[in-house]
Amino acid sequence: MTEEQNQLGTALRRWRDRLAPADVGLPATGKRRAAGLRREELAALAGVSVDYLVRMEQGRASRPSEQVAAALARALHLEASERDHLYRLAHLPLPGSGRISTHIPPSVQRLLAALTREALAVFAADWTLITCTGLWASLFGECEQLPADRRNLVRDTFLPESASERRIRSERGQEALEAALVADLRTAQGTFPDDPRLRELIRDCTARSPRFAQLWSQGVAGALGHDRKTVAHPVIGDITLDCDILTVPGSDLRIVAYTAAAGTPSARQLDFLRVTAARAPLDG
Repeated sequence: MTEEQNQLGTALRRWRDRLAPADVGLPATGKRRAAGLRREELAALAGVSVDYLVRMEQGRASRPSEQVAAALARALHLEASERDHLYRLAHLPLPGSGRISTHIPPSVQRLLAALTREALAVFAADWTLITCTGLWASLFGECEQLPADRRNLVRDTFLPESASERRIRSERGQEALEAALVADLRTAQGTFPDDPRLRELIRDCTARSPRFAQLWSQGVAGALGHDRKTVAHPVIGDITLDCDILTVPGSDLRIVAYTAAAGTPSARQLDFLRVTAARAPLDG
């Protein structure tokens, strides 16, 4: 199959070849025939099988789902225009301008790769978790292993099956945190009134959570801000951390960071998690 006949596969290979392991926070281990990512590395980053990636690159699978295309665009650190080109090659509709985006710009990807030792996560405007660092995963669980309904902070906060498992306490109090989260979601609705995923989230939470329905009926709009939270961790016990929300200019992404002041007991607990997380693959 010629490059002209296999434009999707050719583009994927070229994008993969231009990324060094360090660009995505991976160590450059072993001998490499090329400077780019290996297929196994890209497949792991995008959450697809190596076999499926091989078939896409060889032109034997040319119509990935929107979910797979979005994951590949993030893993390959594509700019918005490149992401759109990927969607066209995959015969997919372009992400709508009025829809909540889960695309992470390359600059933010590089930031995450440089800060892998910190507890960071990236959320979409509707508070759907997109990706996280290893330390975040050590605190709250692996992002990719969470069930779909637990990847959204609003559902995780208000729906009964999630509330019974709550391990995080806000210094501001649970009621104040809930009110601020709903106000933030109201702001997102004003920005993305036609987003189907956001509409479904609001409809589901209103129907199943009286507390959410009460807060939503008040019509308050706002934004989440700084907080101090205590996490009940199964290994290290309670750990109290500063929680800050950073925004990306020109994007509706939210980067949530959990940090501790140097020399504090919480900082030592985080150091312990870093060490155990680094050792985990060797222990398995």
